[in-house]
Amino acid sequence: MTLVYIYTILLTMSKENRSKLNQLLYDNPKDIVLTSNYLFKQGFSYELIHRYKKSNWLTQIDRGAYILTGNKVDWKGALFSCQKQLSLNIYAGGKTALQLKGLAHYLSNKSQTVYLFGSQGIKLPHWFNYFKSRFNILYSTTNLFPKQSKKSLSDYSFHQFSIEISAPERAALELAYHIPKHVSLQETSLIFENLTTLQSPIVQKLLEICSSIKAKRIFLFLAEKNQHLWFKHINIKTINLGKGKRVIEENGVLDKTYDITVPKTLQ
Repeated sequence: MTLVYIYTILLTMSKENRSKLNQLLYDNPKDIVLTSNYLFKQGFSYELIHRYKKSNWLTQIDRGAYILTGNKVDWKGALFSCQKQLSLNIYAGGKTALQLKGLAHYLSNKSQTVYLFGSQGIKLPHWFNYFKSRFNILYSTTNLFPKQSKKSLSDYSFHQFSIEISAPERAALELAYHIPKHVSLQETSLIFENLTTLQSPIVQKLLEICSSIKAKRIFLFLAEKNQHLWFKHINIKTINLGKGKRVIEENGVLDKTYDITVPKTLQ
């Protein structure tokens, strides 16, 4: 829609309808999902939403979800709406968070998997399937960290909005958590080479509260392997690393420090 067309339409409308349409068009960031619940709270009735849909101001992508016609909404705009409009504890983490922070920049931009995390029991809204069919999205619900550990999340800004993503320290542990089912230990080792600026107090706290023994052992193995300066400040004695061996790589060799099997190439 051109600005001339919009202006012409506005002139033919009542003052009240003009105000509501202006609110719809200009009071929200571009390229996000507009959920029915959110629109209702903003004073848009079902009848008005239906009228905007019929007039091609809104395009319905699924039940209870719309986009402004002409907007190009990707997974980030969908995640924004989950977080800000529906107050769902869902965020971008793992490899995706590290990529957004430029810490996995060597990876190809083609066919990237988008890694989203949520607390156990939190489901993606049904309309998110619209984006799952267009992007390679992997959604994991975990109790990897307590709910009160949101301090290890950070805002990541785009042109008109921001989303919550894992801080690098948390994302690195989430990356280790996804080994070997969704990412390989070899690829993770390459990413860990870039993690030179992690903050040791944050790493220490996350290692102490993380529920995955496997993720913590892999994280510490790769941190020690790369001999990052921050690793020297980690007190392993206060971290619960469990008991017994963990098979990470079939036919691998046992790292006796952390009791995990790893590829020979990483020894």
